[in-house]
Amino acid sequence: EMDDEDCERRRMECLDEMSNLEKQFTDLKDQLYKERLSQVDAKLQEVIAGKAPEYLEPLAALQENMQIRTKVAGIYRELCLESVKNKYECEIQASRQHCESEKLLLYDTVQSELEEKIRRLEEDRHSIDITSELWNDELQSRKKRKDPFSPDKKKPVFSLTFPRPYIVYMLQDLDILEDWTTIRKAMATLGPHRVKAEPPVKLEKHLHSARSEEGRLYYDGEWYGRGQTICIDKKDECPISAIITTINHDEVWFKRPDGSKSKLYISQLQKGKYSIKHNHN
Repeated sequence: EMDDEDCERRRMECLDEMSNLEKQFTDLKDQLYKERLSQVDAKLQEVIAGKAPEYLEPLAALQENMQIRTKVAGIYRELCLESVKNKYECEIQASRQHCESEKLLLYDTVQSELEEKIRRLEEDRHSIDITSELWNDELQSRKKRKDPFSPDKKKPVFSLTFPRPYIVYMLQDLDILEDWTTIRKAMATLGPHRVKAEPPVKLEKHLHSARSEEGRLYYDGEWYGRGQTICIDKKDECPISAIITTINHDEVWFKRPDGSKSKLYISQLQKGKYSIKHNHN
C-alpha cells in the first residue's frame, strides 16, 4: 500500500515523462517534415532542370508520339495535294473535251443551216424566170465604187404602170428582184398553170437510215432507247462511250462518262458524219 505522498510523487514522474515524450515526438515530426520538404524541393529542381526520371520518361513517349503523328500528317497532306491536282487536271481535260465537242457540234449545225439556206436559194433561183445576167449585173454594180461626181442614173427593170413611177426609180435593183420573186411565188401558188413548171428539186441522198419514232431512235436496222450505252464514232477521232438521255424529233442528247452532255443531229447520222453502235461492255 502506498500513501498519498508516494502517489503524488509517482503522478508527477509520469507527467514529466509524458511531457518529455511529447517534446521528442514534436521534434521528430518537425525533423521529418523538413526532410520531406527538402526532398520535394530537390525533386522540383530536377523537374525544372529537366533531369527527373519521372519527367523524362513521359516526355520521351510524348515526343515519339508527336513525331509519328507529324509524319502521318505529312503523308496525308501529300496525298490530299496529289488528289486535288489530279481532280484539277481531270476538270481541265473534261472542259477542253466538252469545248471541242460543242465546237464541232456548232460547226456542223452552222454548216447544216448554211447548206439548207443554199438549197433554198437554189430553189428560189430555179423557181423564178429571171436570167442570171440580171443577177450578175446587180452584183457587179455593187462591187464597183460609185463616182460621187457622176449622176446616179437608174432605169426601171420592168415595164409596169404605177400612178407614181418615181417610186420605181427609188428602189434598188436587188429589192426589185426580191419583190418580183415574191410575186412569182404567189402566182405559182394561186395559179400553177400561169407559171412555168418548176424543175424537180434534187433530194440529198442519205448514206444511212436514221429516224426517231415515239422517243426511240432507229439507225441502220437497230433501235436505240433512253438510258442505253452507245459508242459514238467519228472519222479521224477516237470513239467515245456515252449514255442516251433524250431522243427528240431531230436530235439525240447523250451524256459522257465525265458528266458533260452533248447532242447529235439525226441528219448528221444520216449523212455519215457520225456513227453509233451499242456498247455491250
